[in-house]
Amino acid sequence: MPRGERPLDPGDTPLLRFAADLRKLREKAGGPPYRELARRAHFSAAALSDAASGRKLPSLDVTVAYVRACEGDVESWEQRWHEITAELTAQTPPPEDDSLAPYLGLGSFQREDADRFFGRERLVEELLDTLSRTRFVAVFGASGSGKSSLLRAGLLPRLEAAVLGTPGPSPVRECARWLEEVGGPDAMLVVDQFEEIFTLCRDEEQRAEFVALLAGAPCRVVIGVRADFFAHCTAFPELVDALRDGQVTVGPMTATELQRAIVQPAVRVGCVLESSLQATIAAEATGQPGVLPLLSHALLETWRRRRGNTLTLSGFQSAGGLAGALAQTAEEIHSGLTPRQQVLARNLFCRLTAVGEDIGDVKRVVAHGELDDDPDVGVVLERFTAARLLTAGRDGVELAHEALLRRWPRLRDWLAEDHEGLRLHRRLTEAAQAWESLGQDPGALYRGVRLALTRDWAAGHADVLSTREHQFLHASATAELRRARRSRQLVVTLAVLLLLVVGAAGYAVHAERTAARQRDVALSQIVAGKADALRRSNPMLAAQLSLAAYRLAPTDEARTSLLETFPLPFARLRGHAGHVNTVAFNGDGSMVVTSSHDGTAKLWDVAQQKEIATLTGHRGTVNAAAFSPDGRTVATAGWDYTARLWNSDDRAGRAVLSGHTREVNAVAFSRDGTLVATASTDRTAKVWNTRTGEEVATLRGHADGLVSVAFGADDDVVATAGWDHRAAVWRLSDPEHPVFLTAHTAPVVWLAFSPDGTLLATAGQDGLVVLWDTSDPRAPRRLSTISGHDGIVRSVAFRGDGRMLATAGVDQTTRLWDLADARWPRRIATFTGHGSAVVSVAFGPDGNTLATGSDDGTALLWKVPSRPLADVDEAGRWVCETARPVITRAEWDRYFPGLRYEPPCT
Repeated sequence: MPRGERPLDPGDTPLLRFAADLRKLREKAGGPPYRELARRAHFSAAALSDAASGRKLPSLDVTVAYVRACEGDVESWEQRWHEITAELTAQTPPPEDDSLAPYLGLGSFQREDADRFFGRERLVEELLDTLSRTRFVAVFGASGSGKSSLLRAGLLPRLEAAVLGTPGPSPVRECARWLEEVGGPDAMLVVDQFEEIFTLCRDEEQRAEFVALLAGAPCRVVIGVRADFFAHCTAFPELVDALRDGQVTVGPMTATELQRAIVQPAVRVGCVLESSLQATIAAEATGQPGVLPLLSHALLETWRRRRGNTLTLSGFQSAGGLAGALAQTAEEIHSGLTPRQQVLARNLFCRLTAVGEDIGDVKRVVAHGELDDDPDVGVVLERFTAARLLTAGRDGVELAHEALLRRWPRLRDWLAEDHEGLRLHRRLTEAAQAWESLGQDPGALYRGVRLALTRDWAAGHADVLSTREHQFLHASATAELRRARRSRQLVVTLAVLLLLVVGAAGYAVHAERTAARQRDVALSQIVAGKADALRRSNPMLAAQLSLAAYRLAPTDEARTSLLETFPLPFARLRGHAGHVNTVAFNGDGSMVVTSSHDGTAKLWDVAQQKEIATLTGHRGTVNAAAFSPDGRTVATAGWDYTARLWNSDDRAGRAVLSGHTREVNAVAFSRDGTLVATASTDRTAKVWNTRTGEEVATLRGHADGLVSVAFGADDDVVATAGWDHRAAVWRLSDPEHPVFLTAHTAPVVWLAFSPDGTLLATAGQDGLVVLWDTSDPRAPRRLSTISGHDGIVRSVAFRGDGRMLATAGVDQTTRLWDLADARWPRRIATFTGHGSAVVSVAFGPDGNTLATGSDDGTALLWKVPSRPLADVDEAGRWVCETARPVITRAEWDRYFPGLRYEPPCT
């Protein structure tokens, strides 16, 4: 006979009431033993028993598993769990002094933080060993990999004499100062954020001089460089020579290193982490590049929500978890500001970003003098700095980490709305600073086209400019007015002289026409270049500028710009508060469904290009969504370990598919709609009956988590893709004998069958797409390999006739391939328009429409070209059929100052 539960402690606290109600739920279910509950819930009996002990709040996952095993109302218990978490958090006063925190949040470790810097001991020794053999070493690592912390808290405390610095916008001046401080050949010069010579310094000669100074420095040198700037470094022969034997790479932490980095700082201040919290973090963060600042911030927020000296999984989840803590903190601060302070916050964060064209957006230091002396600016700075999202020092203010640029959706939206305007503003800031540093020299003022463009932009952004920038623009405009007056006086004088030389009128007309042609050619080339820079942030305007530039003067630059315009998106679907993970059309192409990290899926009307409904119910990321072939059902896959079925007409939930023990990453319907397949991190795929919600089959055989699943034309055939670098083809009639496909050298992250089932496309993190002949699913054959993306390929999709393939990648592009001969795929077009990685692609049923989803939080709808465009007349027709809205008069005057308003498409 099973032993009875320990009586609950006396009292009436929220935690005890929660535990008592869990026990009542178990009694209502017939009082099954905890061993039986464990079998149903896939959690240990001890974990389930502890959930109802009243000693601590169980994690959300354990609570849901307990309730589901007792056949309770999962959604109401999830809501109750969140309510009690908020109540318990409110009862724990926030710590008075964050200096006692074991974690730094977004900030990099400094020399004084060495005693809480754990997990990189092996890498520190490797760096020291390399330095013992060579005098110049470069430390390469992805943004967020911890290279700055390695240099500052790992290396510097081990050195007796060292100088630390960052290049900034004037690296030569900085280097001269450093070299005065170093004390000899045994001293060390550590240059962190070396990539600033490309992101903040615009002077090619100064970059070359800076590199030469470092290469010839009379001491040992270590530079820390973001990995995506490796190719930029190879442009300098001195660096190439110096780095042949002196490179150290900072990769993701191993599981053991990550555990030390998580646990040891807490132990140092007398805190402990729940084992469930450690397991959750290990599962989400191990092997992930760029995750350390997000993890540190999430742990800091978890420490602030600790119970006694224990950091709990419930605290981690209530802070937003690994993916959401950063955005949640930023949003909480932003929502607590007044409307004026929110405007100032937007202006500040845009100032703190250096908007790149081919290198992406990066953070920049804003000197204190660049900011106006405004009390509300001080409030904004104080609040974001107190939360460690900003850092303020002697040199100025900067983002605590570039992870903010990727993980805070509001900031991404701010930057995406006016990319070209932000570039204008950055150049204005630099020009105003130079003007002041030269004693307000009139020669440093703006004039001509540059002044006109900047004034036009500033007219709609007066609240963004600082006092210094206003003064600079006013002085520039005043000087331009004086020049105009002198020009008019000169014109009058010339007019008199013209009467005396009337015989030369013919020559003057010819000269004027020649000058006008030269002006048109120059302006055509300039506008074509600006159109190329606008392509990602505002493709509709960029297309019209390319066409207008070509019509003004058919230069080679304008022609190339026009032909590279295609394809064009005709709609951008905005509404998600996080990354868009998947896009899919319904059967008649009238609707699109999107899924997102924000925990929702959304339905969109394609014709009206607007949101119809939001599907809510998952707890956490909704990683995938799909329509049934008849369009009546939507399936969603969630990281709450479930998949769900919904009615597309009334948006009501039909069924919750429970059975996976880890995140559900993908869903796919069979061709007749009677089955739906799910793929999970628990290494299995499951097939379900869509009418009853019952599990039909479980597919086991992969050695790691699964991330994609698809049905063939024959509903007996299913394909899966996984982190074990393999895809597999299964027959449901013989699930014990899958055929594994091994062509990729990295995880396979997506796959799709052609409509007739004879082709299978697999996409991998190795940047390749492999096409397989699956006409006999028992013996698939490799047909061809597609390369072209710069980095990971995240998604693939076949057009309805199977003669075209779309691929989407982290290089922010979607590419279209002609499969008339699948052995020799031919690229048709490259789609550019997203501001971040493109992670999902889908064809509409008509084959003429394409949908893409991106980490920039949006989905785009595109018109699909049938072949590459090589004729400018055809290109012009395409622009005018697709580009909306028509270029405005203000935009025209900005790019074509002085020319009559003639939009290319009327």
